[in-house]
Amino acid sequence: MARPTGFLRGVFEDDDVATAIQKYESRYGGSALGGEDLRKSEYGTFVKLYFDLVTDFYEYGWGRRQHFATRAPNESFAASLARHEHYLAYKLGLRQGMLALDLGCGVGGPLREIVRFTGARVVGVDISAYQLDLARRYTEDAGLSHMADYVECDFMRMDFPDESFDAVFSIETTCCAPEKAAIFAEAFRVLKPGGRFGVYEYCLTDLFDPEDAHHQRLKGELELGGGLPELVYPEDVDAAMGDVGFGLMESGDLAVKDHPHVPWYQPLAGSGRSLTNFRASKAGRAVTHSLVWTLERLGIVPRGTLRVSSLLNMAAAAYAEAGQLGIFTPMYFALGRKPE
Repeated sequence: MARPTGFLRGVFEDDDVATAIQKYESRYGGSALGGEDLRKSEYGTFVKLYFDLVTDFYEYGWGRRQHFATRAPNESFAASLARHEHYLAYKLGLRQGMLALDLGCGVGGPLREIVRFTGARVVGVDISAYQLDLARRYTEDAGLSHMADYVECDFMRMDFPDESFDAVFSIETTCCAPEKAAIFAEAFRVLKPGGRFGVYEYCLTDLFDPEDAHHQRLKGELELGGGLPELVYPEDVDAAMGDVGFGLMESGDLAVKDHPHVPWYQPLAGSGRSLTNFRASKAGRAVTHSLVWTLERLGIVPRGTLRVSSLLNMAAAAYAEAGQLGIFTPMYFALGRKPE
């Protein structure tokens, strides 16, 4: 588990953090911050910088399975994440002897759980060499290296031959692609005929009002703080599935369908009085931010680390408020099938 004293030491030299966060933020322009918006034209740099900067913070505050999930009564946070992963694996029909592809695998937390649950082999791809180094280490520690492989690449342009995989999935990562149809087309290409493609996608909901300045501000903070080229609507996800050739088997917002006892955004919106996800709560984030301020002043963490902390605190507050308003979901589920 990442420790605050080691934040960003594994991927950047001391002065490189300040440079990297400046480069990242400079690529987000447009109406929100002014200047040229390079999130799509330079998406590879934009996304790689983001995950290199935030991975240590994510792991410290959330863990190695870096996605959202709703919770049922008396269900633990860890159990809810596992259930969310198992649901996807079940819908994909994964089982022993199959080979699956995880688009944007990060440090491999969900990948390892799906390997354990199904017995299928999984290849994870990611643009961040730092995340993949951690994924390989954690997978070896878990005794699963014989069941998982990791490849550093841009998931918009993969080197795998056509029809290489029995299933393809993405957990909150295709939202980082510059064009939805383009990433779905790449998944379609590498999938065997009859195979399934399942995604958990970030989407705006029908409650989002593009004429509401506050809604627009939250959207901008979600995108800047989340490494997102552009948030889309559920109908855009469904249309992209069909446009590239998938037969849409089912789709819907699981944040609504699940009728949760604890909504997905609760760890971020909570008071921090509960020990569960204290670090992710508003109070926990404030404690971490103060600690990072002290560590940076003392020269223990690189200059610029506090700026990364500020970015993520902004994002966490935006996720929590957008979730409470119902204008955003990280749990739009779409399942497509490649024709025989």
